[in-house]
Amino acid sequence: MGGIAGLAVPSRWPGSRRSGELLNTGLGTSRDVLWYGLGVLAVREAPTVNEPLRQALLRARLREDDVAARLGVDPKTVRRWLNGRVPYSHNRAVIAELVGADEADLWPDAGGPLAARTRPQELGTVYPHRWAVPREVWVRLFGSAEREIAILAYSALFLAEDTGILRILADKGRAGVAVRIALGDPDGPNIVERGEEEGIGDAMAAKIRNALTLYRPLSAVEKIEIRLHRTVLYNSIYRADDRLLVNQHTYGIPAAQAPVFCLSSTGSGEMTDLYLDSFERVWTSSASLG
Repeated sequence: MGGIAGLAVPSRWPGSRRSGELLNTGLGTSRDVLWYGLGVLAVREAPTVNEPLRQALLRARLREDDVAARLGVDPKTVRRWLNGRVPYSHNRAVIAELVGADEADLWPDAGGPLAARTRPQELGTVYPHRWAVPREVWVRLFGSAEREIAILAYSALFLAEDTGILRILADKGRAGVAVRIALGDPDGPNIVERGEEEGIGDAMAAKIRNALTLYRPLSAVEKIEIRLHRTVLYNSIYRADDRLLVNQHTYGIPAAQAPVFCLSSTGSGEMTDLYLDSFERVWTSSASLG
């Protein structure tokens, strides 16, 4: 007969299971379970349920399998998240977007200072890389526009290569939504410099020319206009009405590897207004596509 914390336990539990199996002794509360492994009987506390995440999934009508399929993980992993384990930052960002909730509300202790109450109300999900932004986020962003769509980048080739996105832009323009696209002038000195910074040389200008070939048919739609700029960009801006995705530019790092954060003009909207003003300045100084 052995014991743990005053609990008498027989050396051979009646009907005992093999090492590593979970035993339900019926002792204590539902939080008390016994784990028999390596000849040692130990008491473990069941994890705390992440109630905000559970409620968010219910509202979004998403099951564990649905989330697992979207993120490419095992459903057991999603179950662990529901049981209190905190996902990695890129998974948190995707889940928050899927359920339409703020990451800080789902995991208030996971994001450091920005998860606290000092986090700007207009700041939404933050993605560590542009490639980590799910395609459906881009589709939902542009598809939600009722007044205006704006794109400011060097090439935005990743969008131009997506025929579904191009179709959304065309359909929005035909529906009366103003669509403005400002891309880098492939012959501008800033493009040469950017290509050298990223270590791709003339490939930067080639990317822009490829993008222009794909975007150009959109200019036949009355409400869609494409311009070329010679501005040194510190970020790319993707706008749908009062919602923005801002892709930061980092020296020597391709835009696809740089962070993206979501902004929504709520409350004072100071951050959002800064980027909207920046877009207007670049647009004003840009030349129409000939």
